Amino acid sequence: MDASNSDYKTIKETAEAWGVSRRYVNLCITGGRIPGVMRMGNMWIVPANATKPSNPRKSRGECGETKDNARNKPKELLSDDLDCVCEATIKPYPHDNPDAVMDTVNEERLRLQFKGELAYLRGDFKKVIRCYRDIGNDDAAKLRACPLTIAAAISTGDFKLFQEIETYCKNIVQADLGANVTAIAELALATAYVSAFAPDMVFDWLKNGDFSNLPANATLDAAYKRAKYYQNTKNYELMLAVAQTALALSDLKHGFLHDGIYLQVMCAMANVALGHMEEARRYLSDALNTALPHGFITPFAETLTYYGGLLEKLLEQYYPEYYNAVINQWKNTYENWITFHNQFTKKNVRSILTFREFEMAHIAAQGVPIKKMAEYFNVSVGTLNNNMQIIYQKLFINGKKELYEYIF
Repeated sequence: MDASNSDYKTIKETAEAWGVSRRYVNLCITGGRIPGVMRMGNMWIVPANATKPSNPRKSRGECGETKDNARNKPKELLSDDLDCVCEATIKPYPHDNPDAVMDTVNEERLRLQFKGELAYLRGDFKKVIRCYRDIGNDDAAKLRACPLTIAAAISTGDFKLFQEIETYCKNIVQADLGANVTAIAELALATAYVSAFAPDMVFDWLKNGDFSNLPANATLDAAYKRAKYYQNTKNYELMLAVAQTALALSDLKHGFLHDGIYLQVMCAMANVALGHMEEARRYLSDALNTALPHGFITPFAETLTYYGGLLEKLLEQYYPEYYNAVINQWKNTYENWITFHNQFTKKNVRSILTFREFEMAHIAAQGVPIKKMAEYFNVSVGTLNNNMQIIYQKLFINGKKELYEYIF
């Protein structure tokens, strides 16, 4: 039988026609809920006139999720619902009125995601956290909101909230509720790891760019986190390549994306680090022109120190009305970031440092002279000093006095 026969559709075509994920169509087929499906070689084909089956275990919302805790349900239900939530909430903001994206969804749990994103971009981190709280125990919506809420926790220095979400995400991962569920939970955790400059804690799949377990629309956020991982490791060529590739693959015809702004910012920062100031200016100007007309100051306040003064010049020249807002948010956010980073590092110092670095730090923190340490590790004093500088940089501290607090 010809798969192109107009009487039948492939799983991909059916998913597109129904507005669902291919995983959902597969679940319906294996569950015997689509009459007339046929096997052709190694693939299933679906009658062209087949209608999307309803799920009696789900309510009739846009994504069909009940308000019960999804971890108490079969894991395929959470897996599919998460795909649906991601698909419904990762879409372009209209250029002229980003807030109009709220009109594209009806379910409150989906609207809360957009409310949180818009609030974050405008620097209202408390509102982001309120949106997260309002989600309640809806795991699909909660997981979708976790990366953004972790970022808000970091921006407010709320380590307690971060620990709460960290525990939640780690429990989700341990529960093995589906590959895509695990990937989204780990992506949320990676938000903290790259923000705290702890690249060794980033998951291998993210380092390697294997996004196969993520819902398709979540890959842009993963690309941003991967670019930030390369920023952590000072590999600015790959940082730029990842961000540029993700931008090139983005469909921005109908608006702009939250993660798209951040990818433009990453391109600007990478170009500054590489000494390509004209390219940096172009990317940063594009990001400013997209974001600031709508009051989206956070991407620039978070990254102010990485442009060598370029951002301040562009603000003074083109957006003087936002200059003070960006600078003031940077001051507050940086202080809160330091508060968060200090607590995060103290808790995770053994993961941030390699075993050998931790051993060096442990000995140095006890006040052992550098010459004796060099003899103990069988290296030159110069090499040991270099190693200690790397340790200080990883922990964002200045010397042995501060080191003691992190080790003991």
